[in-house]
Amino acid sequence: MSPEEIHRRAMELPENERARLAAELLTSIPATLTGPDDGVEEAWRRDRELDEDPSTGRTWDEIKRELGR
Repeated sequence: MSPEEIHRRAMELPENERARLAAELLTSIPATLTGPDDGVEEAWRRDRELDEDPSTGRTWDEIKRELGR
């Protein structure tokens, strides 16, 4: 089955089953970033930006509101 077919079929699942599947998929990916291709440089850039100007940060509640949750 192709990734596109898996995606299409997964989107047909009820929300709670999609959430469970998403969580399982995310936990199957290593949490440690190991190189530039994994976003390490971007993470360091954002960390420096936040250190330089803490007002650029957002709370989790703000992020959820922006996402409409």
